[in-house]
Amino acid sequence: MNYQEMLEQARTCIGPYCKACPECNGKACGNKIPGPGAKGIGDVAIRNYDAWKEVRVNMDTIHPGVTPDTGFDFFGQHLKYPIFAGPVGAVNLHYGDRLNDMQYNDILVSGCAKAGIAAFTGDGTNPDVMVAACKAIAGADGKGIPTVKPWDINTLQEKFALVKDSGSFAVAMDVDAAGLPFLQNLTPPAGPKSVAELTEIVKAAGKPFIVKGVMTVSGALKAKEAGASAIIVSNHGGRVLDQCPSTAEVLQEIVEAVGDEMKILVDGGIRSGVDVFKALAMGADAVVIARPYVTAVFGGGEEGIALYTEKLGAELIDTMKMCGAASLREITLDKVRL
Repeated sequence: MNYQEMLEQARTCIGPYCKACPECNGKACGNKIPGPGAKGIGDVAIRNYDAWKEVRVNMDTIHPGVTPDTGFDFFGQHLKYPIFAGPVGAVNLHYGDRLNDMQYNDILVSGCAKAGIAAFTGDGTNPDVMVAACKAIAGADGKGIPTVKPWDINTLQEKFALVKDSGSFAVAMDVDAAGLPFLQNLTPPAGPKSVAELTEIVKAAGKPFIVKGVMTVSGALKAKEAGASAIIVSNHGGRVLDQCPSTAEVLQEIVEAVGDEMKILVDGGIRSGVDVFKALAMGADAVVIARPYVTAVFGGGEEGIALYTEKLGAELIDTMKMCGAASLREITLDKVRL
């Protein structure tokens, strides 16, 4: 199987909303929710994608020829590339009946571990989702990151017991999921967290804690105050708030505020190894990619994950060669044109 064959296979089984486009840009799915689209007028997912294309890379081939080192260390784990597969929930609702959340996470975690990277797993109102995700991570020797929704503290304590048993090297919370309809009006309530609440949650987690859904300097500073070890600059793919900025637009100012004190990951419209290079040049430590990995799983399972990961890796290596960066540390701001 090659990458094109994987896409073609995905189109036969991925459901009515996602079109398994050659490059996922948010245009074909638009504002179709449920589905992979964005909220409201549907422009945030498109804006995420387009913003990275406004950043250009600076070619410089006057340098000693080297084989770029793409290795990335993250909380005790050495990854082949600075790339994570993002968490996806309600898979059967958004992408069709071929896979449910439990089956999807099982394939994703194993496939990513074999490909030399790591996956964030999704969460849901069905408790079995987190049980299965943590079991999958345990089966991959802890090479995965469970992502919990912003539940109440008692529910989170139950989730964290599963996370501990998984042996994962970190845990995440997508606080931006507070805008998802299925989290509204729950008993006990789930939703936004104060700094005090988040501090309690970070302590209860007992592992390096990653806050996903930070889009402002203020939010980054509050995550730092609460004790988070890392943040993900993310607008939840445009699914939770209409007409907010793209992640590329806010990344630099967040890096300038907290980049020396915590790891910073970024997601949203990153689709190629060139985009990965741009994000790192703008100060991110690594990137998170979600929707294209759904296509990879539906189109080829673990083989699809390997195909897409190696495509990203090859593009990143080629860009590093053509821009004179021998390692990730050498991918600096002067390597791009904003």
